[in-house]
Amino acid sequence: MSKNKNGEIIKKSVSVKPDSKQLAWQELEFTCFIHFGVNTFTSREWGDGLEDPKIFNPSCLDTDQWCRIAQAAGMRLILLTVKHHDGFSLWQTRYTQHSVAYSRWRDGQGDVLKDLSLSCQKHGLKLGVYLSPADLYQIEHPQGVYGNQSRYSWRQIPRPVSDRPFANQHAFYYQVDDYNEYFMNQLFELLTEYGPIHQIWFDGAHPKQKGGQQYVYQAWYDLIRHLAPEAVISIKGPDVRWCGNEAGHTRPSEWSVIPIGGPIDTWQWPDMQDNDLGSLEKLRQKLKDGGNLHWYPAETNTSIRDGWFWRDEEQYVKSTEEILDIWYRSVGGNTVFLLNVPPDRRGLFASRDCQVLESVGSTICQTFSSNLAAGATVEGSLCHLGFEASKLVDEDPQSCWMATECQNQAELTIQLSDMKTFNRVLLQEPIGNYSQRISHFAVDAESDGNWIQLIEETTIGYKRICRIPQTTAQRLRIRVLASRLNPALSNFGIYLQPKNNN
Repeated sequence: MSKNKNGEIIKKSVSVKPDSKQLAWQELEFTCFIHFGVNTFTSREWGDGLEDPKIFNPSCLDTDQWCRIAQAAGMRLILLTVKHHDGFSLWQTRYTQHSVAYSRWRDGQGDVLKDLSLSCQKHGLKLGVYLSPADLYQIEHPQGVYGNQSRYSWRQIPRPVSDRPFANQHAFYYQVDDYNEYFMNQLFELLTEYGPIHQIWFDGAHPKQKGGQQYVYQAWYDLIRHLAPEAVISIKGPDVRWCGNEAGHTRPSEWSVIPIGGPIDTWQWPDMQDNDLGSLEKLRQKLKDGGNLHWYPAETNTSIRDGWFWRDEEQYVKSTEEILDIWYRSVGGNTVFLLNVPPDRRGLFASRDCQVLESVGSTICQTFSSNLAAGATVEGSLCHLGFEASKLVDEDPQSCWMATECQNQAELTIQLSDMKTFNRVLLQEPIGNYSQRISHFAVDAESDGNWIQLIEETTIGYKRICRIPQTTAQRLRIRVLASRLNPALSNFGIYLQPKNNN
């Protein structure tokens, strides 16, 4: 490929940036997934839609406890599986009998999502909902509408229910079949009756299909954009992608500018599991085939337990060290970490889970409460006016250092106020304004007049946190070894994690 063509691809990739809702989501960093429902009471990972709703009966559900523990861990959003693949709904929906309204819990008057919404508002957490497109109740029930091969026609969303009118009087019209109408009626309930929703999670799993059922994703997205404009649409959607596994594995180089194989408005957002998704070679290949570039950041998800739902206290619970390792690789590797914590049959987070989460939160707080690079003097390569090297440590997320044009490499020297001991190094790019650029960097420390390399890594993006052996130094050096365009950095920090923590 010619040098000019290569330059065009680079400029195009750096022109792709997150929108405001994607950036706000990335800044959450650590979020809580909650799998809860009939499977909690059957000890199954996937239900079959034939469950008796009466089995759902938590003895002392406490969503305040969920929020307290999530907050103690450092999480900033809770994402609840309001409907898993079995089709059981955890809110007072108008549109199915497979829901909490037909359970024994609180004599059928309970609403898990309402409780959680109030608790999130009380504790200052954001709220998200997981709504499974798959619905086994609608497949297995004689009057179920999934795959019933009904005709597509223009229909009103929401469909009015005479004895339960909506406070929100907006109506939308879409050309849909019976199941898509049902699904969008439920979406309308979720997005209008439970306060602000900041994330909608559509799973791509299908335990069973019927009748060639298709999903009108674009209509779903349109409804969400109207009713919850600040919400990101995740996984089977255009705003956030799945990391590609459920074990908490991360990529060594995580790019957020990703090539997709078709127009954004019609793309189906398949799972992306390759180790390399955003290298220049991947961009070249896809653009050559008529693809497009899209800001599509990754979410790393796994469960604190062996399984998504609580089964019993024989389940393995990941240790503090294991969770911290994933946190460093995910949050510190340009993704958001979504950790599942399943409530037990009481409706509470179990004590072992709580102990781990509180320990994780304590370690993160102790480690990152004070940037040891604060007050440092920074000098370096030629920079744009207003983008001086001092911006790197000014603690202003809106400012940044940026090298002048035509520089794809650069050096910055940091003179600390005195000798500092540290074992964590943090760097951030100003992705909101200048996208993701750096593809190779190193960090050195001066020792007895010589530079000793501490770190050599690839991408940075929103955040890169590097774990290193404990080091004491007063002078540090950042070397940008390769960057798509002139590099920019918005933050640099060094920190000391206590020895008794991983």
